[in-house]
Amino acid sequence: MSNTEAPVSVDLETLMAPTAKVEQFMAEFLANRPFPINLRDAIGYALLGGGKRLRPLLVILSCEATGGKVDTCLPAAAAIEMVHAFSLVHDDLPAMDDDDLRRGRPTLHRHTSEPMAILAGDALLALAFEVLACRLTDAHVLSTICRELSIAANNMVAGQVYDTLPQFDEGLSDREKLEVIHEHKTGALLRASCRMGAVCGGADAAQLDAITRYADRIGLMFQIVDDLLDVTGCSEEMGKATGKDLDAGKLTYPGVLGVDKSRTEVERLRGEALAALEDFGDRANPLRDLCEYMAVRTS
Repeated sequence: MSNTEAPVSVDLETLMAPTAKVEQFMAEFLANRPFPINLRDAIGYALLGGGKRLRPLLVILSCEATGGKVDTCLPAAAAIEMVHAFSLVHDDLPAMDDDDLRRGRPTLHRHTSEPMAILAGDALLALAFEVLACRLTDAHVLSTICRELSIAANNMVAGQVYDTLPQFDEGLSDREKLEVIHEHKTGALLRASCRMGAVCGGADAAQLDAITRYADRIGLMFQIVDDLLDVTGCSEEMGKATGKDLDAGKLTYPGVLGVDKSRTEVERLRGEALAALEDFGDRANPLRDLCEYMAVRTS
């Protein structure tokens, strides 16, 4: 299929199947980590409470695309999901986005308390690096993965600042500001997921560059689709409140470009992401399928 044809139907259940190993890995690691019972329960509520598992899936599929095996990248896949879970817990807090619903359930601070949510989020961030240190045996891979994850985590925090406490360089257009926000807030972890997986798979420099180009395109595409769903979706489908960005006066792609031009941008990024995978052959088919799904997802 060419990069400009309509997206194909994706067997999402088959595509997502490898994440079951990540789920088991995280559950076992948490169960064997000495924590106060209420803290462990809070971490488990945030970490093991469902979700798309997009980031660990990207780790796995990027690892396989570059010739690696799932078991070699499970610590990296778990670590990126722990950082993601930390970010959601803290983003939902009253001092931040003040959300009551996440993945169709009460947010952690509503389920437990605000102090426990803060502490569970803190623990999740540290736990991500603990799992890498404990389960990755190759020193070079460990240091590279830790560097990728720490840079991504800090860029994600910077993105949240740009989004909620904005201070931009002078002269940026609204669209340029949006790209800065999303490159950091959402794109950083998606980029790191792909790069971490490729490193675990033994990627050479050319493969890592191609995987990075793919990651950058799907990262921005993911956020544009998210912005569109905030306008066109409903809370029941999304598992969280919708329309809040518009109500808060935040910059969004539909707000800046309009809905139609935002959808055109999604299609452009989809094509560029697929083009980045041209040299990987059939091993990258799952990454291609994931790109197709991300372009048309409804939740």
